[in-house]
Amino acid sequence: MDHINLRSTFQTSSRDADAFIDLDRLFSAIMRRTRLIILCVVAAVILAGLFLFMTPPTYTAATQILIDDNLSRYAEQEENPQTAQQIDNRIASAVEIMKSKALALRVVDQMKLADNEQFVDPPQSPIGLVKSSVKSIIGLLKPAKPPASAQDEANGRREKAAAMLQRVLSADREGRSSVINLSVQAPEPLLAAQIAKAYADAYVSEQLNANFEATERASNWLQQRMADLNKRSQEAAMAVEQYKIKNNLISPRGELLSSQQLADLTSQLIVAQADSATAAARYHQYKAIVDQGPEAAVNNAVVSSKETDNSVIQELRRRYQAANERERSIIDQYGPDHPQAKLLETQKADIAQQIYRELQQMTAGFKNEFDVANSRETSLRNSIDTLAGRNSEANVSLIQLRELEQRADSLKQLYQSYLNRFEQASQQQSFPIAKARVISSAGIPSAPSNPKKTLTMALAVVLGLFAGGGIAAVLELQERGFRLGQDVRSRLGQRFLGYLPLIKRAGAAPKKAEGEENTLPQVSLPVDPSVTDEFTRKLMRVAADYPRSGFAETLRNAKLACDQATPNRACRVIGVVSALPSEGKSVVAANLAILLSAMNKRTLLIDADSYNRASSGVLGTEPPNGLMEVLRGEAPWTSAITLDAAAKLAILPIASRNKAMPHTSDLLASPDMGRLMETVNGRFDYVVVDLAPLVPAIDAKAFAPHVDSYLMVVEWGETPVKLVQNLLETEITISSKVAGVILNKTDMDELPKFAEAGAPERFRMSGTPYRADEPAAL
Repeated sequence: MDHINLRSTFQTSSRDADAFIDLDRLFSAIMRRTRLIILCVVAAVILAGLFLFMTPPTYTAATQILIDDNLSRYAEQEENPQTAQQIDNRIASAVEIMKSKALALRVVDQMKLADNEQFVDPPQSPIGLVKSSVKSIIGLLKPAKPPASAQDEANGRREKAAAMLQRVLSADREGRSSVINLSVQAPEPLLAAQIAKAYADAYVSEQLNANFEATERASNWLQQRMADLNKRSQEAAMAVEQYKIKNNLISPRGELLSSQQLADLTSQLIVAQADSATAAARYHQYKAIVDQGPEAAVNNAVVSSKETDNSVIQELRRRYQAANERERSIIDQYGPDHPQAKLLETQKADIAQQIYRELQQMTAGFKNEFDVANSRETSLRNSIDTLAGRNSEANVSLIQLRELEQRADSLKQLYQSYLNRFEQASQQQSFPIAKARVISSAGIPSAPSNPKKTLTMALAVVLGLFAGGGIAAVLELQERGFRLGQDVRSRLGQRFLGYLPLIKRAGAAPKKAEGEENTLPQVSLPVDPSVTDEFTRKLMRVAADYPRSGFAETLRNAKLACDQATPNRACRVIGVVSALPSEGKSVVAANLAILLSAMNKRTLLIDADSYNRASSGVLGTEPPNGLMEVLRGEAPWTSAITLDAAAKLAILPIASRNKAMPHTSDLLASPDMGRLMETVNGRFDYVVVDLAPLVPAIDAKAFAPHVDSYLMVVEWGETPVKLVQNLLETEITISSKVAGVILNKTDMDELPKFAEAGAPERFRMSGTPYRADEPAAL
């Protein structure tokens, strides 16, 4: 048993976890609401048919226009290839031009659409009629305007025609090509074709006129600019020449005279500096030799420069060396005192003196050359300094001259540029080819484009399905009651005992349509048994009158559950309760008691519901005493019990003489009630107690200590699940003794629609041979 419960709990948890993808439950919900969905689809189709019938047809004519720059390539200068972004921008601009108001007004004037009543005031669709009606009502609320003149009225109709033309016009690019699809809608096919052709021709003409007007305006503007630039260029050139003359800046080579002189003097200064350095070196060289005296002059004379003419010194040095050699020879042969040696020594001294004097003369010459070179260098430096000062002043004037020359050159170049553009614009002004052409002329449409019948009907079906599905979903979401035994097991964790069918009153109204409250007329049991009608008395005895019915089978299952809940009790006290009034608990209690009596069980039915007293209706007569009289000690219990001979049932009604009983719960919880239950337990096998509902009264809780097991009666599809859950969670003394739950007033024809595939509720009809005497109506 524990293994079975564990598996059931696991299956329930898995079902709850995967509820959002439970296709079986989704299909069951759809099947339950099929009638509603079909009704919504039919209504949508009817509305769509009315819309199609009342909507005037419109016809669409289309033409194609190619935007191609190659059409004018032979007359225009070659341009750089355009990028994809530039091409897209050009096509988008062409589309916007086609949609513009200016082009629409041109077509209106060309075709005189302002005077075409069929175009300006076409037949309106139902939606248009509603809009016009609303506008008319709003117009009546506004203050009246003064009447317009004929000219204003004509302009108004022209503007209205242009606005309508813009509304019925559609211009779109064909993919990534340079082709624009232009379509126009009109009430007549011929009018649509004519407007489309006129629109295409107007666009091409507009391109030609726009090019001509733009070129003409450009030519006029360029001509004015050229005249101004020519005048300013001449004035700038004249200002340059006058400035040159005024500041003496004229030069044959195009440079300043002072700049040329400064360059020449600088070159001469460089040469003079080199000559001065050379002369200084020679002078100081020879001066150093002379300063050493005659004795060193002979030996140092060899340092003279190659550029110096020293042939005399060289001859003297040769003679000096020859005398020196003879002197050394004589000294070697005859000694230093030889007269010839003395003579040669005197000769050498004389030659050395001559060499010294020659060097002195040369040094004086070099001194003069050095002074001349130095003087020339100083003169050149002074001249350069003087010219540099004058050249600085000339450079300031030259900067202003360059500025004047640049301005003159810029004006000249600008004038030449404008002249070229003027010549180009003059050539393009008369160019007769536009950059657009019609590649597909508009034809007369053979069938209306709007309203689209097939699409409208298909959309109506889809919308009907969506509306029906939405309403069905709302109705399903509003389901708060119990529909299946699985709901009882999964939501309450209680044992499900079965369904009690809803039994109709003979001659009752038929079942209501899908989407309305799907319940049959309920039996409102009277408070006073004396006024109990025939249908109610029959309803209390269904289990006895139809023992082979599903009604009786459910009550047998309830008896079995109570027996299993209290297997060792000699007398079982069964309390029948419900959450709310009118759920049929009294009918269940009465039929259960009658069923137990029919099984030869000593059974006592106690009516403990002082608010309704429906179980007492089994008697059909007004008893003199009841339960309340017994508990108050006003009558013995044996005198209060009434026997139903037909059902072999003992009945203890609630009361009959005093109808005002405000504290019945105290009486049910009193010791007298305990003594009464002890007394009857020894004389009956079953005691069935009809208790008050749990929500409005606490009688059931007060009587709980005397109950062995409870039968919970829940109205099918009506009693909220949350209500029952809360009651069982809060009332532990009752929930711990609940033997099972019975779903009462079940519409057995609708029940299979709530069940999943394979559920027992789907196979209800297969058990017909076992329930041959099902009551249809009483």
